[in-house]
Amino acid sequence: MTGTRVLVLNSGSSSLKYQLLDMSDSALLAQGLVERIGERTSRLRHTPAGGETRAQDGPIADHDAALKAVAAELDRDGLGLDSPELVAIGHRVVHGGQRFTEPTVVDDSVLAEIERLIPVAPLHNPANLTGIRTARALRPDLPQVAVFDTAFHTTMPESAARYALDVATADAHRVRRYGFHGTSHAYVSRATAKLLGRAPQDVNVIVLHLGNGASASAVRGGRCVDTSMGLTPLEGLVMGTRSGDLDPAVIFHLMRVGEMSADEIDTLLNKRSGLIGLCGDNDMREILRRIDEGDEQARLAFDIYIHRLKKYIGAYYAVLGRVDAIAFTAGVGENAAPVREAALAGLDELGIRVDGGLNAVRADGARLISPPAARVAVAVVPTDEELEIATQTYALVGKGGPEST
Repeated sequence: MTGTRVLVLNSGSSSLKYQLLDMSDSALLAQGLVERIGERTSRLRHTPAGGETRAQDGPIADHDAALKAVAAELDRDGLGLDSPELVAIGHRVVHGGQRFTEPTVVDDSVLAEIERLIPVAPLHNPANLTGIRTARALRPDLPQVAVFDTAFHTTMPESAARYALDVATADAHRVRRYGFHGTSHAYVSRATAKLLGRAPQDVNVIVLHLGNGASASAVRGGRCVDTSMGLTPLEGLVMGTRSGDLDPAVIFHLMRVGEMSADEIDTLLNKRSGLIGLCGDNDMREILRRIDEGDEQARLAFDIYIHRLKKYIGAYYAVLGRVDAIAFTAGVGENAAPVREAALAGLDELGIRVDGGLNAVRADGARLISPPAARVAVAVVPTDEELEIATQTYALVGKGGPEST
């Protein structure tokens, strides 16, 4: 192949996020987002590298129409999808189960397996499938590559991946801990090692992906050995609208005493819990503003969020035995200095300290916020899931075979 361009698609139920990259130097050529697909108020925002954002409003009926609209915008920039420079389309797929442990070229059998996994990812895999099928129809001659959120976590040992359930029941229904945000954890753990001037295989990192969805991972020598999300993205840290960890008997209690249905409890735990359930806001900026004004409900929500986060940091320190770095990433992790400071406060005996001055500085790019003499480096590392997907896609189709990430 002579081309070096990869188009990355992240398909949601009513959205399509995309980036076009040139993998000869990892340059971003264009990016954009189609929102509210299937509604009258659909919107496409497209930004070519070095250019101004273009927006168009109006009905976009489905993902097929959305991708065709994206193709038209790229064509206006001389970056059309019919270009011989385009070698593949990489797709984010949330759930790959146990079968998909690396990026995979999509064929009918791969599509069938992704569809079979819908029961364990009902909100995500159907939309991911729609994006793949739409792209295949538009460019049937081009390799379509699925990059799975769960793949990075398939290196977890069985002691971390299995729940203490009856084995036959768990296996029959594919109940185990899969983990999510894998492309982010892979990218950030590797970028953290680079920031330290060391090889990934020589570094142990706790990665904290803190956005509206949030997850932690323990990465030993470039391989995930534990992560906070489980069968679904509900387990683990307190999130914007998700509860994270709770006693499973809470569900039975709500069914029996609260007379709530399974669907009502599902909605409660995934959409009306976490920060929004605790204080009515899931935007950390707004919560911090309210705390500054003396709002006790916002303060309690923040304290619960930090308490859970600190517990996972301590747990993963114990799992790893030796920690070289803690890396904060995603919207909250990259931008909320008070969260970083509070999460690591009081951990001096573990060699973990934050430099207040460095932590307060807002800057682009990966950076250290720990004192130079700190035993454990603390880093802020902007995630780039689209670049990670493009890198894995190009490694598979552009260079003749998959490479280690």
